[in-house]
Amino acid sequence: MYLSSSQIQQLEKRYRANLINSLSGYKSANLIATKSQDAIENVAIFSSVIHLGSKPPLLGFILRPTSATRNTWDNINTSSFFSVNHVNQKIYKQAHHTSARYDGTTSEFKKTQLTPEYKNNFFAPFVKESPIQIGCKMLNNYYIEENECRLIVAEIKQLYLSEKPAKDGWLDLSKHDTLSINGLDAYTLPTLLDRLAYAKPNEETRSLLDE
Repeated sequence: MYLSSSQIQQLEKRYRANLINSLSGYKSANLIATKSQDAIENVAIFSSVIHLGSKPPLLGFILRPTSATRNTWDNINTSSFFSVNHVNQKIYKQAHHTSARYDGTTSEFKKTQLTPEYKNNFFAPFVKESPIQIGCKMLNNYYIEENECRLIVAEIKQLYLSEKPAKDGWLDLSKHDTLSINGLDAYTLPTLLDRLAYAKPNEETRSLLDE
């Protein structure tokens, strides 16, 4: 199958969205939880959370155009704080439902029976059912002119794990039951294939799992 740029632009809207959203590969499935200044708790699913660096520990994610009402953006822009929570098999349907368009006076926690959880005086709630919970503070945001989206850059301030990392700090996400997203609405459970040693010139690639 071949599609030119002009053919892609002419595709039916939903077909094009499903296709283009699948092209970048499997994406992370995370719930981003925030709280308004009126103490209304918000939680929404995102597939755009990415690693930006480890010193300092940074995460980023993409917000769709903020010309429309975005409760997540409104709350983060006001307080700077939010949490990132991995989605697992037990909560993926509730997590998906958070994409429904509720207004800012309605808490998605109540609509989905997900549980807000507060820890160590962090302003934003965590999702209690999530196996990996990350407390973040926005450091900056960058407007993307090409599509009017916004890149949020945040520092990791708190971290909670349901399973301990390996001795070298690596997290086996399969043990945490972490799901990924294919396209817009397909949830997948990855399995560990291998873990490979640091690559060096002229040396054979070896598996760390054999050691």
